[in-house]
Amino acid sequence: MGTWDTGPFDNDTAADFANALDDAEPEAREALIRGVLIRTIDATGYLTEAEEAVAAAALIAAQCPGGEPSDMSYGPETPMPVFPVGLRTLADEALARIASDEAGPASNWVDSEDWKRWRSMLTRLRAVLAPPPPSIALFDL
Repeated sequence: MGTWDTGPFDNDTAADFANALDDAEPEAREALIRGVLIRTIDATGYLTEAEEAVAAAALIAAQCPGGEPSDMSYGPETPMPVFPVGLRTLADEALARIASDEAGPASNWVDSEDWKRWRSMLTRLRAVLAPPPPSIALFDL
């Protein structure tokens, strides 16, 4: 994996995924993102699409309250469609799967500070993607 920083698109695989999204028809982009998330959640053994799943989660998080815009340098150049709310849950599950895989992307970091920054980025994405807690109506007293 060619990695140059700890952001969601800061590696060759995620940048290639962004290019694939740019090349896809607008109506096919959601399916590409959904597919990579589901395959990551359902994967057994090595997570072959973890970098793409992190990038996909970042694109979904960018549309959530508190989300940061996607990477303008290496992320998709074309606008993404408005994603359905249900993709937030899939993105969060995929990130949880990636974060818990000790033999996956977490093991690729040589510098422990880079590893910590990468984990922090995953935590921030998950915080944005997490559905808000259900509100309970309070009764007037």
